[in-house]
Amino acid sequence: MTSSRGTLLAAVVFTFLAWASAFVVIRGVGPYLDGGPLALGRLAVGTAALAVLVLLARTWVWPTRREWVQLAVYGVAWFGAYNVALNTAEQTLDAGTAAMIVGIGPILIALGAGVFLGEGIPRWLAIGAAVAFLGVVLIGTGTLLASGAARPFDLLGAVLALAAAITYAVGVIAQKPVVRRIPAIQATFLGCAIGLVVCLPFAPQLLAELAVAPPEAWWGTVYLGVVPTALAFSTWAYALGRMPAGQLGIASYLAPPLATVMGFLAFREIPHPLALAGGVLCLVGIALSRRKVAARSAA
Repeated sequence: MTSSRGTLLAAVVFTFLAWASAFVVIRGVGPYLDGGPLALGRLAVGTAALAVLVLLARTWVWPTRREWVQLAVYGVAWFGAYNVALNTAEQTLDAGTAAMIVGIGPILIALGAGVFLGEGIPRWLAIGAAVAFLGVVLIGTGTLLASGAARPFDLLGAVLALAAAITYAVGVIAQKPVVRRIPAIQATFLGCAIGLVVCLPFAPQLLAELAVAPPEAWWGTVYLGVVPTALAFSTWAYALGRMPAGQLGIASYLAPPLATVMGFLAFREIPHPLALAGGVLCLVGIALSRRKVAARSAA
């Protein structure tokens, strides 16, 4: 039991470390690749890496008709629409505002899991979600103040960020029933491949932009495909198959403070005190969301 819990904890920590690093790498690659082409390049690399992992695993569970529908929703919503929407939003929207809007996603996951997956909405989960979301708001506000951004509010960018939050939640809720029976790596591979197909219309633009992009853009795209996509989505699917979707969704608030620290290490950006306070609130919210679950485990 202890080994199983240790493996689950390691999977959760790795997932959010990798996803936090993705925000930093996307920022570095963004000047050379637009949102759609970047999503396609990332998914192409991720699909290839996941195909290797599936072959090494040597296990394949054929999905039922219902599971194919859920996989299609999962792949189109999270791998396809989410990546394109978020990448494009960050072309016109500052990172702080984008973080605040996308931060709605975990709350939608908790609500959706309670309504559609029968997980319920425990009081401490709701309290933890509210506290963690307040932390994301502080991180976003602190990022805005630190950058001194005078950029006017962009309505299209805000709408795209909101679309990213919604498709993120839809993808997780559709994925949860699938990973109860289908291995995590296989489910991730199928979702990634479906997202790749959705993004194929960006292929000509991707080839044109890669032709003039510097080597760091190429390596950044490879990193995004292998680590935050192939590996982290697999560890996420592993964790999702073993814990409630709402609880794991709230745990994703661990990513913003990690991204803040990584941004400092990569770009030497000193976080605003509000961003630091927001990071602490995110951690407090995650702890509160687990309070009732921890009490039940102890009992």
